[in-house]
Amino acid sequence: MPYYESWDVFYQKAEELFRADPLNTRYVTKYRHCDGKLVLKVTDDRVCLKFRTDQAQDLKRLDKLNQLFFMLTVHGEITDSAVAALASEPAAPTPASPKVGGSKGKGAFAASGAVEKKKQRGRRQ
Repeated sequence: MPYYESWDVFYQKAEELFRADPLNTRYVTKYRHCDGKLVLKVTDDRVCLKFRTDQAQDLKRLDKLNQLFFMLTVHGEITDSAVAALASEPAAPTPASPKVGGSKGKGAFAASGAVEKKKQRGRRQ
């Protein structure tokens, strides 16, 4: 299966494919660190669309494709104006998670007390 050269064409075809058969359409992302290439594949087992890139800025485009598929999955049919707003809207930055605990080797799981409770249960047995 040949790869699409243009992101816009790939995005449009992927959207059409998902709208045509949302229950059977899926997509796969594959990143090869040794090559520095990201491959996206959208398929419904009859049609297979592929896009390959080595540009870091295309990760934002991947995020927009994720958002589109999530919106279509959750809301069903959405209007073209909502899709256009999604395409023009910059991806929201993810907030940094606050650090919990301060000592080395303790993360949020350890700071929540779960590790201590587990240790206490182990002592009782």
